[in-house]
Amino acid sequence: MSTVPPPAISVVGIGADGWDGLPENSRRTLRTAEVLIGGPRQLDLLPTAECPGERVAWPSPLRPAVPGLLAAHEGRRVAVLASGDPMFHGIGRTLTETVGADRLHVLPHPSSVSHACARLGWPLEAVETVSLVTGPLDTLSAALHDGRRLLVLSAGARTPAQVADLLRRKGYGASRLRVLERLGSPHERIVETTADGWAPDEAADPLNIVALDCVRSADAPRLGLTPGLPDEVFEHDGQLTKRHVRAATLAALAPAPGELLWDVGGGSGSIGIEWLRAHRSCRAVAVERSAERAARITRNAASLGVPALRVVTGPAPAALAGLPTPDAVFIGGGLTAPGLLEACWEALPPGGRLVANTVTLESEALLADHYRRHGGELVRLAVAQAVPVGGFTGWRQAMPVTQWSVTKGP
Repeated sequence: MSTVPPPAISVVGIGADGWDGLPENSRRTLRTAEVLIGGPRQLDLLPTAECPGERVAWPSPLRPAVPGLLAAHEGRRVAVLASGDPMFHGIGRTLTETVGADRLHVLPHPSSVSHACARLGWPLEAVETVSLVTGPLDTLSAALHDGRRLLVLSAGARTPAQVADLLRRKGYGASRLRVLERLGSPHERIVETTADGWAPDEAADPLNIVALDCVRSADAPRLGLTPGLPDEVFEHDGQLTKRHVRAATLAALAPAPGELLWDVGGGSGSIGIEWLRAHRSCRAVAVERSAERAARITRNAASLGVPALRVVTGPAPAALAGLPTPDAVFIGGGLTAPGLLEACWEALPPGGRLVANTVTLESEALLADHYRRHGGELVRLAVAQAVPVGGFTGWRQAMPVTQWSVTKGP
């Protein structure tokens, strides 16, 4: 016996111009919907005479409520309203993850980013977008580079002031800042100033997007895209993988989009932080036994634009229990803890990478033993810096670092 599949859930993008700006196929969908789900502002844009369906406002928090709300209206023609393009930082992703793409019929509308680029004359493909609707303010820090153009999706009226404050604190106060309000509506407005010029108590229209032309001051640190950030941008107590060794370590770990790193013996969190900065979809867990250092890792991650770094406080290997399977593991401390290296090796799937650094003879012997058993590369990294020696210049040698890196076979 064949079963009738449930009706598709329509997801209709709508702009600030409301009903008047919708194409006929979107209007037709909304007219015939038995249930209309959306934010109060979006629902108010629909004329009651044209759209007689039952209106349901999204509860807060939204994401946990989605499965139950859709289940309550199973079998009815449901239309979900979304701001602009539902699949661009919108409700479309949540619905896809909840009911599956095959249940959705998506009718997009131009996004606020498309409208903003049209107003500013910016090529859409050359502009980076940072969402403060779905992420915390600190995520913006990782996108700040001199001369870069950014669009910031606002969470509300206070977002421009928060963005301006962050830019001032990061040495980008001279950046050109434009707030584009109610794009696509008859009440559209653009306010232009600099981050320094936006008053801390100034609010914008709640429906806004922020455009930035980034200008870095001469005394602000330059944070490049490749591994090896300056040591001074990390708060630390001496437990820090130094810049040149850190760059070599990240090269051996070889982060790729979406991959998960375990940073075991996190110290200041520098390896996990630079792993996350490699790509916005990378994930990382820092494991650190000291509560004081764990708090420091969290502060460093926020300061350097990757607040998504998860910090687990506790001794390894016990603290590794229950963590999701890693694609790569870095061990920067505690190698001689009983069972640690074995636990990390066992946790890796085939194709996973493990990199371990040490400066002690005892840990070096342990790495040499595993190198003989599992292969990979065993290298010694030595860095020397030029320093004054009286009236001359000489080399000061840092402690050499022994590094074992290996890819797990099938």
